[in-house]
Order: sequence, then structure tokens, then C-alpha cells
Amino acid sequence: MSRVLLAQWRVPALGTEGVVERSDGRENVVDRWFAGLAGRVAPWRSGWETARLMRQVQAMLALDPALRALDEDALTQRIAAARDGLRRQGFSRDAVGLAFALVREVARRELGKSHYPVQLLGGLVMLSGRLAEMQTGEGKTLTALLPVCTAALAGAPAHVITVNDYLAARDAEVMGPVYRRFGLDVGVVQEQQPPGERSAAWRCAVVYTTNKDLVFDYLRDRLGGGRGTGGPAALHSAVVPLLDGGRSTGGGARRLRGLYFALVDEADSVLVDEARTPLILSAERHDAEDQAAWKRSLQAAAALQPGEDYRVLAKERAVELTSAGEDHIDELLQGAPGLLAARRGRQSLLRQALTALNLYRLDQHYIVREGKIVIVDENTGRVMPDRSWERGLHQMIELKEGLETSARRDTLARITYQRFFRRYLRLAGMTGTAMEVAGELRAVYALDVVRVPTHRPVQRRNLGLRIFRDPQARWEAVAARAAEVAAAGRAVLIGTRSVAASDAVSAALQRLGLEHALLNARQDGEEADVIALAGAPRRITVATNMAGRGTDILLDPGVHAAGGLHVILTEFHESARIDRQLFGRAGRQGDPGSYEALAALDDEIFRAFGGGLWRMLRALMPTGPGCLPAPAARALRRLAQSRAESHFSAVRRRTVEDDRKLDRRLAFGGRER
Repeated sequence: MSRVLLAQWRVPALGTEGVVERSDGRENVVDRWFAGLAGRVAPWRSGWETARLMRQVQAMLALDPALRALDEDALTQRIAAARDGLRRQGFSRDAVGLAFALVREVARRELGKSHYPVQLLGGLVMLSGRLAEMQTGEGKTLTALLPVCTAALAGAPAHVITVNDYLAARDAEVMGPVYRRFGLDVGVVQEQQPPGERSAAWRCAVVYTTNKDLVFDYLRDRLGGGRGTGGPAALHSAVVPLLDGGRSTGGGARRLRGLYFALVDEADSVLVDEARTPLILSAERHDAEDQAAWKRSLQAAAALQPGEDYRVLAKERAVELTSAGEDHIDELLQGAPGLLAARRGRQSLLRQALTALNLYRLDQHYIVREGKIVIVDENTGRVMPDRSWERGLHQMIELKEGLETSARRDTLARITYQRFFRRYLRLAGMTGTAMEVAGELRAVYALDVVRVPTHRPVQRRNLGLRIFRDPQARWEAVAARAAEVAAAGRAVLIGTRSVAASDAVSAALQRLGLEHALLNARQDGEEADVIALAGAPRRITVATNMAGRGTDILLDPGVHAAGGLHVILTEFHESARIDRQLFGRAGRQGDPGSYEALAALDDEIFRAFGGGLWRMLRALMPTGPGCLPAPAARALRRLAQSRAESHFSAVRRRTVEDDRKLDRRLAFGGRER
């Protein structure tokens, strides 16, 4: 990598043992506050910033006639000149301008697609180490070619991070011809990949992978290099995280060539929604005493009385024991062996057992597949078959469902997304929704958000919000609206938050005799195909709110003429961003479209975060099919989502602080270096 490029990126520290990465740094509360303020202000400067960058875009477009006239040999020579220029000059305006213009021309020849001016603008935003907010359907995958190809030409190993294996493989295959025309090899790192193939993929100039695979391979490298991020057993009870599953525990050759340039697709999902818990690399441990302790803990938990022995903290998803409950546990488990012998140990296990019984629900937080518990990502609705909960929680949920228990897992290494992604020399991102968390992205990742204009004017219409007193009335109203809109020749997409909710919508549609496609965690393998067909006339698709994210819904000409796709939201998410992502499926690239929200007063977000307003409305509103008055419905939604976003932002801050404290304790205790 050129010295010019490294100097331009202002690298404050590089890792030891030849590993190139930035120090993740430390900041105090005041630093975070000022950074967050700057982040919240930055998006409102987008107009000025985009106007400045558009002057660069015009200079790129001016190169188009000359590049179109080149034959293949002459084009190859210009590509070589662009590569040399980037490695000598770094990301100077002229070097980047030529590189972007060449990527645009090669994409036209290889893919039959030529970047729009706003896509060139988005590419400049990302190459400068910022996050581009581009609406759904604006061609983010094609836009990513520009900064990724430019960074790779400059000599930086470039990582493109997507939310699932399907998108990583699809994007690498579709964009591969462009990279190869520039002399850049492309690798794909996926789950269940043979070790040799995986290592070869990491050696490529451009690597497409998921956030999970990237971070776990980083942790494996650190363990193999003697720079572990935690001891084998000391971390076991630190947090309640998601686990790798222990398929590989390190050793062997280093995989990653360093953390140079990363472009995170659906950046809000990866950097914010999935950043509540650290990632843990673990190994299985079989112990018969553990199995007996989990079973007895679950039995004892069932004998405890809510309110008297424990309190359920819904917002924190935790259980708090009362003094009476602690005494009751001592009576129930007096003389118990092993993990239950010590008072603190049995209280910890009982809290986990109560959590399993009261806070984790089948078809919402997990499903049962082939006799095993499979976690469902609440933010995306997708299953995570390689993950498990820690500290016995997973095994107690298995016992609750009458399944065979899996082995206990001990922690080998851990890291948070916040601390990991800050280590890239240059981090960039793209997403359809980021304005709501601009302050957090700036404070945590030093990522400013720039809103990129749409290629065509947005025609999406908001048809309003209704909140029903009776949840069943909500499902009936959803089915009736879907029937009405589909009868007009339009396509309908119904978004839910859980498997159970999508099943309820499906049942309501069946009662009306309406054919529909159902997409939830049980049918996740068909996700792309189902979403791709969701734009057909009179097609009704029921899906989790985030299903198909990254896959375009292409409208049939008849649907376009009839008014486009209509989106119905049935449950609000804790973040308005996720709702905006769902609504954004309609009206892409200037297409017609509309959306509305049909929710219920007893939905989880209102119960957990609605506070006194929710209790008052629930007491005043009579039972039956009626709806809240529109002003009250809007006020309740804003209040609940505002409180939820603040709560989960604090959870993410605590996750990082806990991770740092744990690091310091391990270092003080003589952690291996």
C-alpha cells in the first residue's frame, strides 16, 4: 500500500505483528457528546455537500465521450494509468475522477449499466469515508463498485460487508466482470466454506462477505496469532451474547490481510441494530452436571411467583429477583450440587431460567427446526442457525420446548461491532435509512451521514396510520385492505415483525379466500425468489419487515399503471428507521406506490415503551373493532419509538463500556499478549 495513501488516511496507530489496523481509541463522555452533536448536524449540511461534490461528478461525466471512443487495448492502457495514478497520488481529485469515469465505462460495457450522476455522487461520499443514505431502488450495489474498485486499484484490500450469504455471493457474481476487467480478483467468504477456499478468498483484492463471517475470522486470526481478546473461561458469564457456535477456534495461517477499506451495505442494520451484543468465539464443553443444573433450575423457576419472587423487566429483557425470591430459591435448591451449590451461581441460573420462561417466545425470538432451537434475528426476521444464547439460556429454552439439550460453550474470544469496525483505516457505508441515528454513527464510528438525492422524484404516498384496540380487528382490517388494493390490479406487501404475526395475517387472508405468498423464518431459503415476484398484478406477499432487503421488487407494467406497490405495516419497530425501510419498498426509482400502517394497541412496543399515555388510552378506549383518534395514534407511536430508540442506544453504549472494562480486567490479570 502506498505511503501517500496511508498518510492521507491519517493512520494514528497500526496493529502489531504486521497487522494493519487502526487503534480503536478511547474517548470520554464529553468527546462522545460533541461527536454525536456533529453527527446530528452533518446530515442537514447534505445540500451544501452534495452541491460541492456534484462539481466533481460533472468533471467525471465530461470524460465520458473520450472513454467511450477507446477500443479495448486503449482502455486497458487507461486502466493501468489510473492504477499508477492512485498509487502515486492517493485519492486526489484527478486520480479519483479518472478511476470513477473508468468504472462507469467498464460497467456500461460489461453489465450494460451506466452509473447515474447521483450514483457517482454516492460513490464519492463513500470513498471519502462517510455513509451515503440512498433510497431503496437507487442502485446501491452498482454504486458500491465505484469506491470499492478505486480503493482496490490503489492497493488497499477492500471488504464489502453484506447482511447475508446470498447477497454476498450474488453481488460478487454480478459485479465480478467489472472487477476482473480492472485486473482485480474477487473472493466470497461464506458460512460452511472449506478452510482452503476461505483462505484463498481472503487473499483476493476485493472480498464480499457478511459481518458475522468477517468478525469471527478476525477473532480466529487473533487467537492464532497469540493476541487473544479474552481467556477461555473467564468471560463465560460477562454478557448474554450471540455465539459463533465453536466450529473453529483459531490456529493456522492468518486469514485477513489487514483492515484497510470496508464498505458496509445496509450499514444501519449492521452498525446499529446488530451492535447490541458482542460477538463471541466459543468452543463446546460437554458436562453432565451442567445438564442436571439447567433442568433443575427450570423446574425451580416454574415454582416461583411473579411479583412476589421476581419482576420481569420487559424493556431490558431481564428478570430481577426480589429478596423473598432469593430466599425461596435457597429453600428450593438447598443442598443442590455443582453449579447450584453457590448462592450467586444458583441465582444467576434461576434468572436465566426465568428469562427463558417469561421473555423468549416461540415463533418470535426463535423457531424449532429439525429438533433444534434456531434463533430469529428480531431486526431482520431472518434465522441465525449458527448462533446460540450463552450462560445456559439456550439450553433452558431447549428444555422448555422439550428438546434434547446442546453442549455448554466456553468463550475463547470476543469483540463488539463498535470496537471492530473502528479499526478499519477507512470505513464507509450505504443504506436507505440513517438520518435517525446520524449522531450515534458519528460518535461511535466517526461516520458522517450524507443524504444522496434520488435519480427521479419520489411519488410514494402515505395513506395514514390506524391503531386498533383489538389485535384481531387489526388482522381482519389488514386482510380487507389487501383484498381491496389487489382487486385494483396492484401488488401488496404486508410487513410483520414475527413468525407468529405473519401466520396470523396468513390465516386472515385464508379466511377471505385470498391467495398469497408467505415469507418468514420458516421459508427463509426462498426469500429472494418470493420478494422478486412481489411486484406481479394482484400479488399479495406477507413477509417480515426486513425480508428481501437488498432485493429489488420489480413492478409488472400493469401494476405500475394501476398505482404500483402498496405496503402495509402491521407492527411498528422500535426504530422508525426500520419502518422507513419497509415503506421504501414502494415507490422505488420514481415508481408510483403507497403505504399505510395498521397496528394494535397491545403491540409489544406500546406495552414496553408507551408509558402513561398507553395506559390512559388503553383504559379509555372501549373494546371492539374501533381505532384510536388519529392525533392520539401519532402521539403514541412517536412517544414509544422515541423512548425505544433512546433505550437501545444506551444498551449499545453499555455494551462497548462493558467490553472495555472486561478487557482491562483481563489485562490486569495477565492476559496473554
